[in-house]
Amino acid sequence: MSAPLIGFICIGLMLVMIALRMPVALAMASTGFIGFSVIVAFQPALAILDSGPFETLSNYSFSPIPMFIMMGVFASKARMSQELFEGARTLFGSWRGGMALASITSCGIFSAISGSSLATAASMSRVALPEMEKNGYAQSLAAGTLAAGGTLGIMIPPSIALLLYALITEQSVGAMFIAGVIPGLLGLVLYCVTIAIVVHLYPHLARAGDETTLREKLLGLKGLIPFTGVFALIIGGIYAGYFTPTEAASVGAAGTFLIAVLRGMNFVQFRSAVEETLLMSSMIFFMIIGADIFGYFLSVSRISFSLVEIVQSLQLGPYMVLFCVLLLFILLGCVMDSLAMLLLTVPVVFPLIQSAGFDPIWFGIVAVITVELGLITPPVGMNVFVIKSVAPHIPIKEIFKGVFPFVLSDIVRLGLIIAFPALALGLL
Repeated sequence: MSAPLIGFICIGLMLVMIALRMPVALAMASTGFIGFSVIVAFQPALAILDSGPFETLSNYSFSPIPMFIMMGVFASKARMSQELFEGARTLFGSWRGGMALASITSCGIFSAISGSSLATAASMSRVALPEMEKNGYAQSLAAGTLAAGGTLGIMIPPSIALLLYALITEQSVGAMFIAGVIPGLLGLVLYCVTIAIVVHLYPHLARAGDETTLREKLLGLKGLIPFTGVFALIIGGIYAGYFTPTEAASVGAAGTFLIAVLRGMNFVQFRSAVEETLLMSSMIFFMIIGADIFGYFLSVSRISFSLVEIVQSLQLGPYMVLFCVLLLFILLGCVMDSLAMLLLTVPVVFPLIQSAGFDPIWFGIVAVITVELGLITPPVGMNVFVIKSVAPHIPIKEIFKGVFPFVLSDIVRLGLIIAFPALALGLL
């Protein structure tokens, strides 16, 4: 039996394990170990289990992950998300659907120092969802807005998804972050346009809020200052070459910690923030270890080379190859976590993208936007279940109903990035 055939059989078994609810990290590690043992030998596979996790966890390149997570956790503990929402609310609250616009804007700004879609959705929904319900917003619009707004955290830098893609494909982390700025802001703008269209077509879903004076609007901007300051420090520092992405993560975490302390964070909250950071980081690193072991197996099975040969034999055009890859992402995104999907699929499909002649930085942006769709599409939709955990009284079907217009918005953004690559590469 050839190595590529063994590889495809093992991947099929891995998908079965994932379907049976085995943790994705364990499924990848098990598949990698079994496949490597069959193709090479049992003892070398044991050696990988012995040395692989240590090499992964001691890799300096992965150190920004807990720092970026810590930034978002400190911001949440310091109640910065509440001030952020209140500030945005004074700007847009008097419009019909203004609180939904404030929620989307707050999610976009919060994600600029969070790096995590789930953290963004959880933090902002605790603040904004009760307020929208109190002011007569339909459950579908309120919950759908926050579920979709949370996905901005996967694109607007610093983004853990962009960081992992860069490390997997050996691209510049700084370049990936810079390339994500315009697509992330474009997503924010399109979401706001989506809300405006929805409330125009269905006025009963939201009502206008109370008018605010110019002075109140200016005072409300205070809640935006800490976020914009930290974001400018991180991205500006990377873009100007003052520090590396790893150093930027440390500087950002230290800056957010200082803001949290000045806003009254006590030791109990600090310990809780550290514990939450460790928990989230451990889950991500567990998946990275599984992906690393799986990567050894992919290398010896030569699956990627076989896929390139198959595609070349079919004489598919570059954009047909891209369409097939993105379709795979969308289908897997319906049943898998976004980070796990990136770790699982990118090593397999990246050679296909290179052979088709696409820019790897541009494809990273396209891939992450596609993965973003999986966060709000059934049956998994991780962000949807985050909102459900915060508001158990809202039916799941209402949340999915509310996110549908935002799914269409993301498809429009994806089409624009594919049609106009300069939207992703223009700042590089």
